[in-house]
Amino acid sequence: MMYALDTNIIIHLLRKTPSVLKNFNDAVKRGDIIMIPPIVHYEMRRGFLSVSAPKKEAAYIALTKQFSVGEMTSDVLECSATIYAELYKNRVTVDDADLLTAAFCITYGYTIVTNNIKHFNVVNNLSIKDWTEE
Repeated sequence: MMYALDTNIIIHLLRKTPSVLKNFNDAVKRGDIIMIPPIVHYEMRRGFLSVSAPKKEAAYIALTKQFSVGEMTSDVLECSATIYAELYKNRVTVDDADLLTAAFCITYGYTIVTNNIKHFNVVNNLSIKDWTEE
C-alpha cells in the first residue's frame, strides 16, 4: 500500500495515540510506502513556527527524514482544479488544503490516512483510511 498522512494523523503520531501508532508501525513493518503531502508539510511547519513545541518539532523533522515530503506539481494543481469544479457544480465546498491533499493522493495513487473522513469523502476516486480506528 501507499499511504499519505494527513495533518491530523501526524499530530496523533506525535501525541503517540495508541491506535495510530499501531497502524503506522504495522504499515512500516509491511514495507508500505508512507509519504507526507506537501500541503501537510506546510501545515505542520506553520504550526511549529507559530508555537513553541521543540520536542514535537524534532520528532516531526525526524519523520520527514524517514519518509519523503511530496512535491506540489502542475499535475496536482490541475487535478485539484478539476475536483474543485466538480464539487462546485454540486454546491459542495472543501477547503483548499484538503482539496490539494486529495489531489496529491489521486494524482500519485496514495490512500489518504486521516480521521477527518467528512472532509475527504466528497472527493471521487480518493482512497481513505482512518488509523484512529483499531
